[in-house]
Amino acid sequence: MTQDAIRIDGLVKTYRGAKGEPEKTALKGVDLAIPRGSVFGLLGPNGAGKSTLINILAGLVTKTSGKVQIWGFDQDVNPRQSRAAIGVMPQELNLDPFFSPRGALEVQAGLYGVPRAQRRSDEILALVGLSDKAGAYARTLSGGMRRRLLLAKALVHRPNVLVLDEPTAGVDIELRQMLWANVRKLNDEGMTIILTTHYLEEAEEMCDEIAIINHGAVVARDSTQNLLSRMDAKTLVVHPAYPVADVPVGDGVEGQLRPDGTLALTYRRGCITAEGVLDLVRGAGITIRDLRSEEPDLEDVFLALTSSRGSRPT
Repeated sequence: MTQDAIRIDGLVKTYRGAKGEPEKTALKGVDLAIPRGSVFGLLGPNGAGKSTLINILAGLVTKTSGKVQIWGFDQDVNPRQSRAAIGVMPQELNLDPFFSPRGALEVQAGLYGVPRAQRRSDEILALVGLSDKAGAYARTLSGGMRRRLLLAKALVHRPNVLVLDEPTAGVDIELRQMLWANVRKLNDEGMTIILTTHYLEEAEEMCDEIAIINHGAVVARDSTQNLLSRMDAKTLVVHPAYPVADVPVGDGVEGQLRPDGTLALTYRRGCITAEGVLDLVRGAGITIRDLRSEEPDLEDVFLALTSSRGSRPT
C-alpha cells in the first residue's frame, strides 16, 4: 500500500466553453502527493482551481485526464472504494431543511452503505456538539450549527481522508475553536485532513504541509516551515529613543515610519546583514531605545508566490 493518502498525477480538467467562447482549463497537469496522517493545506486565490480539484476528489466532477488515487484506490479502477475513503465538508450550507440532524446522518450513512448496526449517528452528533439538537429540524439550526452538521455528515462512513473546504468561513470564535479541536482529535486518531482556508494564520498554525495553487498549477508544495523560510525578507522594528522624521534608506532596505513612531526596516538578507541595517540607523543619528525582529508569515509567502497582491486565498 502506498504511504500517500492521496496521489495525483498529471491531473487536467478542461471545461467546455459556451457557444462561441473558448474552452477553459481549470487544472493544468497537477501533480500532488499528500502523506497519510498529515494536516495538509491547499491554498490559492479565486479561480486558482482548488474547488475543481476538491470536486474531482469527491467524485462530483469528472477529470479530463490524469490519475487520482485515494487511499491507494484508483478512481478509474475502484471508484466506489476511492469515494468511500474520503469525506468532504463543503463550504456551501446544502442541507435538507426538513431532516433532523440525526435523520440527516442516517440518510447519509445509508447512501454510503453503512449497515444500521455500524452507524454512529449519536456519537458523531456528540462530537460536533449537536446532541441536544438531534431531533430538531435542520431549518431551525443556526448557521454555526448547520456548519457543525456538515462536518458530522462528512464523518458518517469513517473516511480515511477528510476535506474541509473553508470550514470556519463566517463562524464565530467559539465555533472555530470547537472545529479545530475536533480536527486535531480526528488527526490524532490517524485521519488525514485536507484544509482550504482564507485565514492564513489558521493554515500556518494547523498544517504540516501546504500546496499553493495558482492558475491551475501547483506553484509551491513544501512543509509550512520550509515555505516560510523561502522568504528572504526580514524586518527590524526600531524604537527610537527620540521621535524621528526621516526614514534611513540604503541598498536592499525599505523603511517605513509607523503610526506608533517605530521604524520598520525590511531588508533582504542576501543583500545586507542585520548589523548593516543597524549601522544605517546609527549613521542617520538615531539612538535605539529598543529593537525587535519580525519574520515573514504565510501571507507574505502566498502573495510572493501568486504575484497578486490584491488576491487572497479562498
